[in-house]
Amino acid sequence: MKNYMILLFLILGFSNCEAQKKDHTAWISLFNGKNLNGWRQVNGKADYKVIGGEIVGTSKAGEPNSFLATAQQYGDFILELELFIDPLMNSGIQFRSKQIGNAEDGQVYGYQMEVDPSSRAWSGGLYDEARRAWLYTLEQNLEAKKAFRNGSWNKYRIEAIGNTIRTWINGVPTANVVDQLTPKGFIALQVHSVGKNDQPGKQIKWRNIRIQTKNLLPTRPDRISVVNLVPNNLSLQEKENGFSLLFDGKSIDQWRGSYKSEFPSKGWRVNDGMLSVEKANGGESTNGGDIVTKKQYGAFEMKFDFKLTEMANSGVKYFVTESEGNKGSAIGLEYQVLDDLRHPDAKLGRAGNRTLGSLYDLMTSKKIPASQKKIGEWNQGIIKVFPDNNVEYWLNGYKILSFTRGSKDFLDLVAISKYKNWKNFGMASKGHILLQDHGDKVSFRSLKIRELN
Repeated sequence: MKNYMILLFLILGFSNCEAQKKDHTAWISLFNGKNLNGWRQVNGKADYKVIGGEIVGTSKAGEPNSFLATAQQYGDFILELELFIDPLMNSGIQFRSKQIGNAEDGQVYGYQMEVDPSSRAWSGGLYDEARRAWLYTLEQNLEAKKAFRNGSWNKYRIEAIGNTIRTWINGVPTANVVDQLTPKGFIALQVHSVGKNDQPGKQIKWRNIRIQTKNLLPTRPDRISVVNLVPNNLSLQEKENGFSLLFDGKSIDQWRGSYKSEFPSKGWRVNDGMLSVEKANGGESTNGGDIVTKKQYGAFEMKFDFKLTEMANSGVKYFVTESEGNKGSAIGLEYQVLDDLRHPDAKLGRAGNRTLGSLYDLMTSKKIPASQKKIGEWNQGIIKVFPDNNVEYWLNGYKILSFTRGSKDFLDLVAISKYKNWKNFGMASKGHILLQDHGDKVSFRSLKIRELN
């Protein structure tokens, strides 16, 4: 019996050592602590050196963004590293990135996990270098703004598995993006260019850079918001967060015509994953008419992609009850969808309260240039209606408007608007969601909703 116990102990001990060995060898070091073997410098000529077992990047005047890139390219991976940055500097970690041309000074483009020690505090957000700019700002995840620690080493983690990209700082989830534009590329450490009023010579340090590329186990879903750039797709985390599709790119089963029992026989078209209102005479509900969800909603969060044509006018309405008997578009609170530069409605109303992203005829959206895209490009709008009647409008990752239904400010605005004669306007406990036919071609896709408790 004694010999049996000794043998069992040895077997278990050996198995445990093997498990530890497997866990250890699952990580591959990308930096040997001695030199820059396996790396190459591209785009700019900032200074990169190995000092005390760390890679030290130093900014240099007159140089564009500089990158120390891996010679190898990576598709699916989990990356971890630690970094320490001067608080007056900016940087980022490139991944699945490419270069224009083969020359060392060819411009780098692709995904970047942000390093932002400024008061903006977007560290951990996702930026698309030299391409689409911000994909995920930390305005969508305010709790993550607290994760980065100035004057200290910070641990960064990136999981890029399939079309899902997730990031963490010091164990705190910071961004979640679903995208399929670039499935593979190099990893690179950025030293940002120096502005005219900035002093060169500031430094960022990296250490303990390691990667997994096989048998990847993604971290379980969390509760942060998701930016999904794959049309009509629900990611695992979106499902965990309670979202469902109102339009999957094919079926209009969840919609009907406003004031009708069936979907309009004309004026709307489903094609190439889009739900489009067709061009007519520019009039309000004079062709196919508005469409509404069959279901009614109270507190909810709705995401919708939309694409405008030149001079187009449309809108997304909510708390639509169809009880007013209006001859034009059904009545409800509206997220305005408009070509501000060309459509005359942008100059009507008061102080721009009929422009893109505004609470139509009531409150003007506070857009910034970064939130606006060219006509013909896809935009993402978000409407959040909370149980306490607070409402938020978002456009391409930026909050552009907020108000409270039933507040004095809200009621005062209604009293001087085109809705002043509608009793209890916008105050229904629940209602349909509406896509407007205003006689102009506008396309929608990725219509998603979750109910909020």
